Amino acid sequence: TEKPDVVNHHAAQMDVRRSVADPLFDAEVNILGTIRLLLAARDAGVKRFLFVSSGGAAYGEQEIFPAPETHPTWPVSPYGVSKRSGELYAFFFMNEYKLPFTAFRYANVYGPRQDPHGEAGVVAVFTGKMLRDEPVTVNGDGKQTRDYVFVGDVARMSRLALTHEQTGPVNVGTSIETDVNQLAETLREVAGSKSEIKHGPTKPGEQRRSVIDIRRAAEVLGWRPEVSLRDGLKQTVEWFRARP
Repeated sequence: TEKPDVVNHHAAQMDVRRSVADPLFDAEVNILGTIRLLLAARDAGVKRFLFVSSGGAAYGEQEIFPAPETHPTWPVSPYGVSKRSGELYAFFFMNEYKLPFTAFRYANVYGPRQDPHGEAGVVAVFTGKMLRDEPVTVNGDGKQTRDYVFVGDVARMSRLALTHEQTGPVNVGTSIETDVNQLAETLREVAGSKSEIKHGPTKPGEQRRSVIDIRRAAEVLGWRPEVSLRDGLKQTVEWFRARP
């Protein structure tokens, strides 16, 4: 009944570990849910479909650093499989029903308003604990790397893509590789925390290195990240500190 011009599809089962433990549930939510939404968009005459994919999980263990959009996609978790599947179904709907789509291959998004409970981003989890001076646990040796991109920069990308004609996948990150040990130390410093940083077992389905090439976003959409990791962590800590 609403007949929207654009659908911006962020909804997902986003717990990588749960996808490993229960791949059927992950597929029911992420693959079938996306197909249902694509069908509804087709029937409502939507003019553009924006789909949040993954710039880490979809590529799997990388062969090129940072990974461009042309990198092979061999996911190492059912979550990554479901995100790549969503892209392929969106491509089918574009080809068959003339529904243009853009797939945002997000890096690790962090920032204010992120839920620190359950399977949240590591920044939100660590921030909550560090503001209480509680110990934080780093999985494995902490040398696994990620590409951390600030939520404000990600929101700008969504806004740009609303009216842009670009189709297909586009990486949204920073092209800067940061390991979890570095992240934890920087966050502890920014928060002025006394938290002890501990190490726990490696988690199943977790990639060793993940960093994405963002040149296409710059060339096609004119988008570049503007917030450094340290500044983004400061904004995140300030937001959580104001909301104990």
